[in-house]
Amino acid sequence: MPKKLVIKVTAGADAPERCSQAFTVAAVAVASGVEVSLWLTGESSWFTLPGRAAEFELPHAAPLPELLDAVLAGGAVTLCTQCAARRGITEEDVLEGVRIAGAQVFVSEAVQDGAQALVY
Repeated sequence: MPKKLVIKVTAGADAPERCSQAFTVAAVAVASGVEVSLWLTGESSWFTLPGRAAEFELPHAAPLPELLDAVLAGGAVTLCTQCAARRGITEEDVLEGVRIAGAQVFVSEAVQDGAQALVY
C-alpha cells in the first residue's frame, strides 16, 4: 500500500528555513509519487492567499510559489479553520484548490493506515 504523508507547517516568514523545508519535503514527495496532504497553519496560513508565496525569500531555497504549485497540482493543500478565522481569511480569498478544514480532518488523515505525519 502506498504511503501517505501528512505535513503540517506552522512556520512562515517568521521561521523561513523551517517553512521552506516543509514545502520542499511536500513537493519532493509529490514528485516521488507519494500521496501528500499539506496543512498550512499559523504563519504559513498567509501563503494560501494569491501572491503571498511570491513575497517569501530564502537564499539557496527553491521558490515557494513553485513548491506550492507542485503540491496543489499533485496533492492536497488545507488551511486550518481556526488559523483562517484569526486572520480573516475566507474560502473566497484562497488560491484555487485550497480547502479550509479543522483538526478533526487533520487527525483523521494522520491516523490512517499507511500515513506518516510530520510537523514543521
